[in-house]
Amino acid sequence: MLKAALALEDGTYVEGKPFGAERDCEGELVFNTSMTGYVEALTDPSYKGQILMMTYPLIGNYGVCREDFESDGVKVEGFVVKELCRHPSNWRSEISVDELLKEYNVPGIEGVDTRMLTKKTRIYGAMKAVIAMGEELDREEIVRRAVEQPSITELDLVDSVCVREPKEINVGGKYHIVLVDCGVKNSIIRQLLKRDINLTVVPYNFPAEKIKEINPDGVFISNGPGDPARVKETIETISKLVSHIPLAGICLGHQLSALALGAKTFKLKFGHHGSNQPVKDFETGRVFISSQNHGFAVDEKTLPKGFEVTQLNLNDHTVEGLVHRDFPLITVQYHPEAGPGPHDTYFFFDTFVELLRQY
Repeated sequence: MLKAALALEDGTYVEGKPFGAERDCEGELVFNTSMTGYVEALTDPSYKGQILMMTYPLIGNYGVCREDFESDGVKVEGFVVKELCRHPSNWRSEISVDELLKEYNVPGIEGVDTRMLTKKTRIYGAMKAVIAMGEELDREEIVRRAVEQPSITELDLVDSVCVREPKEINVGGKYHIVLVDCGVKNSIIRQLLKRDINLTVVPYNFPAEKIKEINPDGVFISNGPGDPARVKETIETISKLVSHIPLAGICLGHQLSALALGAKTFKLKFGHHGSNQPVKDFETGRVFISSQNHGFAVDEKTLPKGFEVTQLNLNDHTVEGLVHRDFPLITVQYHPEAGPGPHDTYFFFDTFVELLRQY
């Protein structure tokens, strides 16, 4: 009978039951605290390079609906759950989570103590991990593979989740923007289209000169995976455009915008992954509940003159929103499009439209 094991770089080793693809995988283990939305999480390109673990104990009970995909397929390296529901009950369900992972050749493991693993991650930080499968498992070998794999800060992940060639999405809208795809979620595209915006979606390394030739009303920098400091092409593009055209950034796009103007980023201990992160807005005094998925943050102490912090995370006081006083630039660290999550921050897209109107 096939066995499955999960090993961490600190020597932690747990065995469980395999599901999904019958193969091994490597990646950084991160936990997500959402009770629902596992389909959106599995297909979120920002999880590329990571093994996703859900803290909610029962996963898969409402099955999988392809309408909920945030990309063209599963992007996580592996999936870890306490208990997997193999027989979902939901009128929208098309296939089970097990079948979904098999379809996209992604392995999973169930029957492990996700509470223990989450507490360990909170104490010691996100760690490199391996999911291994086989009739016989060599504990020392699997742990060694977890230790010796490269860190996520050494990987270039954006190139594997973005479009290859520019593509047009025309809805007969009032505005036309260039969407720089670093691993964009479908929900972001839907929110922009709803606001009468035509899109030209371009890859992360599309040069600023070619964007200027398109002559859009604005530029939008998407979310994406990995260390923002490695996405040098997009950083250079932003630095060349910021004084000429309205820009907005979400998640990785927020970090890249800060880097382009001279700020620095740092790796969070275990990141923000879930749909319950409290964010305070300084302009209104309101606290929003936000959906987040990122492992890096902007270092507030390094922000150059002109930047103003507009929103802050109330859990760890990291920067959640920026505006520039000299350039038409707005950014947020969280995911205003949700997918899944609360809709408290949909207004970010309206703010971007107002920025387009003004300029």
